[in-house]
Amino acid sequence: MAFSPRVFSGIQPSGDLHLGNYLGAIRRFVPLQDTHETIYCVVDMHAITVWQEPNDLRRATREVAAAFIAAGVDPKRSIVFNQSQVMQHAELAWVFNCIARIGWMNRMTQFKDKAGKNSENVSLGLLAYPSLMAADILLYKATAVPVGDDQKQHLELTRDIAAKFNNDYAASIVEQGLDPDFFPITEPLIAGPATRIMSLRDGTKKMSKSDPSDQSRISLLDDADAISKKIKKATTDPAELPLDVEGLKGRPEADNLVGIYAALSDKTKAEVLTEFGGQGWGKFKPALADLAVAQLAPMSGEMRRLIEDTTTIDGILRDGGERAAAIAEKTMHDVRRIVGFIR
Repeated sequence: MAFSPRVFSGIQPSGDLHLGNYLGAIRRFVPLQDTHETIYCVVDMHAITVWQEPNDLRRATREVAAAFIAAGVDPKRSIVFNQSQVMQHAELAWVFNCIARIGWMNRMTQFKDKAGKNSENVSLGLLAYPSLMAADILLYKATAVPVGDDQKQHLELTRDIAAKFNNDYAASIVEQGLDPDFFPITEPLIAGPATRIMSLRDGTKKMSKSDPSDQSRISLLDDADAISKKIKKATTDPAELPLDVEGLKGRPEADNLVGIYAALSDKTKAEVLTEFGGQGWGKFKPALADLAVAQLAPMSGEMRRLIEDTTTIDGILRDGGERAAAIAEKTMHDVRRIVGFIR
């Protein structure tokens, strides 16, 4: 079956959005509108796999939607909605819970990282998170998902679930007069010189909302002064910038800052080093700070404006939810028939 090119991507509303979210995902959403049907979701159901204060969750949901729009996502060209508005996400996730295997979930690196030694006490939702993620994607029969390196394993699981569903229910799918390739084998879209942005305090750790140090990340709501100060205070080593990419090996902080500059300027790391190689941090950091402020400050201002306009944001999410539900219900109508549910 030839599936139409459709992209699905979601971001959790749990904590302040940061530069890693922007460069690794949100900024890449915009050009995809020219080549694919695009569906962008605030995955609030995923957020509650760990407890969220309800008012904070509502605020963060609007913040993520505001970031999508401030970055250039057009809610008329794309579907922008929050996951909990479309009940079919949970319905398909249950079907997939019965397709996936416990061993598959236990092998998920992110579950191991988040659960740690406390795996007996984490929520069942945290263990089943990848099954819901598979439902998010396959509910819309998305052919591609823009993901960072850390999400590749979850997408591989989505592909496994799609293949197993198609295989387990092969006879029923044909009996219902549907294409044997009912769910697509979704492809990852991994692009750009900096798909994984690291902490400004420790280049070996991913930039994270949960890091206790605010200096470790650039928030998308930081003003120009905060952005500049955080970059100028970013951890570096004493050596000058290398002349080529090979010289970044073993220098995680240098590699991270060069990667951020490359991503913000749409250049390769090699091109950045052609310009700055051999120079000290005293010259590079101010240049990076100026670039980051020029790129991020206008978006930060627009985000603040949109967040204050809750009527507009909620209207966009509601409209997107209705459009998403129309697609989702068509898929679920067929899934119910395939698995044998009577409605």
